[in-house]
Amino acid sequence: MSETRSIFFGAGAPQTDHNRASALGPYASTAPVVFAPPLRERRFDVVVTRGSTVESRHRVHAAVVDAEATLLEAARDPHTETWWRSCAKPFQVMPLVRTGGLERLGWGPSQLALACASHGGEPEHVALAESMLAGIGLEAGDLACGAHEPLSSRGARLLRDSGERPTRLHNNCSGKHAAMLARAVLLGEPPSGYEQPSHAVQRAAHEAVAIWSGTSPDRIGLAVDGCGVPVFSLPLSNMALSYARLAHASTHGDEPSRRILQAMTSHPVLVGGSDRFDTRIMEAVGGNVVCKVGAEGVHTFAIIDRGIGFALKVEDGSQRAQFVAVLAMLAEYDALPSPLPERLREAAVRVVRNTRGEQVGEVFVSAAPLGASARADA
Repeated sequence: MSETRSIFFGAGAPQTDHNRASALGPYASTAPVVFAPPLRERRFDVVVTRGSTVESRHRVHAAVVDAEATLLEAARDPHTETWWRSCAKPFQVMPLVRTGGLERLGWGPSQLALACASHGGEPEHVALAESMLAGIGLEAGDLACGAHEPLSSRGARLLRDSGERPTRLHNNCSGKHAAMLARAVLLGEPPSGYEQPSHAVQRAAHEAVAIWSGTSPDRIGLAVDGCGVPVFSLPLSNMALSYARLAHASTHGDEPSRRILQAMTSHPVLVGGSDRFDTRIMEAVGGNVVCKVGAEGVHTFAIIDRGIGFALKVEDGSQRAQFVAVLAMLAEYDALPSPLPERLREAAVRVVRNTRGEQVGEVFVSAAPLGASARADA
């Protein structure tokens, strides 16, 4: 682990946060949210067919919420508590943005997009994460996340062709970790141990998640995420509220919210990668949907100009059902282009093939039970 260099002097020297109300954002003084019953309830399953018969089912829980905390729609249990995983990244970076950290670091939308990313480990992602660390006098060894194979097929192929091994920079969360390290340096806190729940960086992230989701901090469950930092457990309805509030605030004068969403929607390849689902969504809708994948079947997204937030959890954690469910919900709210671009069409109704490449079934949204014909309830 490298030694942090003293690169901030004078007006840019490390300092504690000031103007606490401004640093916490427009929802800092609001009470924890208590949701009224949903305006609409429906079944929301993703089925897998063989022939025309349902062979498997993935149960989906979902919540659709507006910025006023109205539960517009519920699928199964909209208050199911689960781990938010990488969907929390825009709020984990929020303290850095709200306290002027980007200006002091000289970072722009690209760095901010990578801080919110679950990237594919492609050369562009790796180089940007490395430069973010270099700017604060740190290196890949200072990242608390481990190394893993790139998540995008292009990233994996290029790394394999290079003959090199994956590093911590290839971790899909390396941008988030680089931003957390930068926040520690700006605060004058030790970078070592920045991933611990007791560190100032993680305490601020926890507080931001609580504020934007309308949850009491002590009601949020904590564990360790796949990348080594704290992960938060909260109801789907509160996850959806956080994205609804972020979208609404971004269009109603809250500059940090606008900057986060603008960075994500204008640099979707940095948020995901050349073949990643979130990238395809944000490219297709022209900047009006922000979409963030989480592990184990969790997804949170928002229609920005309408201030509507969505959160869903595929109960068995299956990604083959997750993307189908996201597209079905966005289609229901008329947030997708028509006709659907080819890169999204293949995710909207997935094909089941046999070993000879022949189509033998499909994966799509339906309420049909096992063994029944699925299309009548699609």
